[in-house]
Amino acid sequence: MTSRAAHRPVGTVTRGTTNPNRLRRMDRWIAAAHGAELRRAADPVAVDLGYGAAPWTAVELLQRLRTVAPHARVVGIEIDPARVAAAQPYERDGLAFRHGGFEIPLPGRPLLIRAANVLRQYDEPEVAGVWQRLCARLAPGGLLVEGTCDEIGRRHVWVALGPEGPRTVTFATRLGSLDRPSDLAERLPKALIHRNVPGEPVHAFLRDFDRAWAAAAPYASYGARQRWQRAVRELTADWPVTDGPVRWRQGEVTVAWEALEPRS
Repeated sequence: MTSRAAHRPVGTVTRGTTNPNRLRRMDRWIAAAHGAELRRAADPVAVDLGYGAAPWTAVELLQRLRTVAPHARVVGIEIDPARVAAAQPYERDGLAFRHGGFEIPLPGRPLLIRAANVLRQYDEPEVAGVWQRLCARLAPGGLLVEGTCDEIGRRHVWVALGPEGPRTVTFATRLGSLDRPSDLAERLPKALIHRNVPGEPVHAFLRDFDRAWAAAAPYASYGARQRWQRAVRELTADWPVTDGPVRWRQGEVTVAWEALEPRS
């Protein structure tokens, strides 16, 4: 007989804090970066892992993915059964809610797993194991997006991972809320937040970003967007920025994971 423990979801209950539009920056990036894969798939399934006390983020993820992949489906997965029960009245075509955790209790492999504000309560040494477990559940060509944002979605930092492991780190912000790029340090995901100290690559990156931002001060008269773009362009001389002006104009910059990967 299979034990009850074998069916217990993997993980712990999060605070559950959520707000409408909190993850809009992450969603738009996913749609731009992963939309082609979703369109090509016969059954493009995306998981909103740990959506919280209300289902808004899963509802919005479906809306945004369907702008680039009309047949996309979203499954919200929550470890708290009461949250699943509260979300189920919002189910509709392409949107479902299931009880579960890091094991991702679906019959197939999703093409996308989004885990926003889920790992902040875990210890840093646990992150690699969670990433590995989630990446192992991805379909070929799949993407895991794991990161953190503030309560109303002004500032985000996330890591994008494929089945092989981490690929990039993206910094995204509402530019009008920013005094300097290093303000984003408080939203670094768990794998990086404790590494924002001298001697670590992410600290050096944010230091250089602040310097580039200061040097771009003359562009502030044209608006924060122009100043951000100029600062990011300066960064490309020393850091492997993987995106271009189209994304920079959105208040984003994406850097290869290897450049920011924590030292042992």
